[in-house]
Amino acid sequence: MKTPLAWGAKTYVMGIINATPDSFSGDGVLAAQDVVETAVAQALQFVADGADILDIGGESTRPGSQPITPEDETARILPIIKAIRQAVDVPISVDTYRADVARAALEAGADWINDVWGLRMDDGMAALVAEKGCPLVIMHNRSQPKDVIQIEKLGGMYQGAEYDDLFADIIADLQVSIDLALAAGVEKSQIIIDPGIGFGKSRTQNMQLIDELDRFKVMGYPILLGPSRKSFIGYTLDLPPEERVEGTAVTITIGIDRGADIVRVHDVKEMARVAKMTDAIVRHSS
Repeated sequence: MKTPLAWGAKTYVMGIINATPDSFSGDGVLAAQDVVETAVAQALQFVADGADILDIGGESTRPGSQPITPEDETARILPIIKAIRQAVDVPISVDTYRADVARAALEAGADWINDVWGLRMDDGMAALVAEKGCPLVIMHNRSQPKDVIQIEKLGGMYQGAEYDDLFADIIADLQVSIDLALAAGVEKSQIIIDPGIGFGKSRTQNMQLIDELDRFKVMGYPILLGPSRKSFIGYTLDLPPEERVEGTAVTITIGIDRGADIVRVHDVKEMARVAKMTDAIVRHSS
């Protein structure tokens, strides 16, 4: 499936559906009695609230989380993807770094791959994306479990990896992943880049990345920004995840002004309104 989105025309809103029991944001649908029904209801509400894309993940990527098996990840997401595919007609993204899980998800009705490890974790992912011809989000990630600090209420946060030059290093890392994709036959037009807010970056680095997001435009790819409810907001405002909507709104507003094409969010209704208003100012859209 080719991405039908018109880059630059508006900011697209990606709604997060966590098929996990341990999401940092506290919104994992596995806690529900009827998981699939809950996920479908959330998807329908997200679309009604303005989501252009839905992103479904079965493994938590919060700082300090424990990996699960590919079998468990597949079992979590496939029933949800199949049911949501029947309920909505917006693109469905699957948040996974495993090629086998991604293949099963695409065959179940997903349209995009969102790889938080930028094709670095599974040698088969680039070839799969090329084979399927689907959009691919390549995220930057230098996170290491040893770099996580945990504070009650605020949650986990990475102290930040070593960078000689934050932007130059992230661009170089993203280019390595892009080269892997292109070498495997992925079309350039299908690639979306994500600077990886919160993944191996300190609080200050995360804020700098948002403030200077336009520096990634030099790479020539649409940019996805995912700051929603993350701990750098919590540590700045001294607030738990469920109280970070205003902080998230600021990051989304500034991110759009600096060139974000997609914003990945938990609070779809609020952030779709923020995106629409910001677009009206910076893109002069109606």
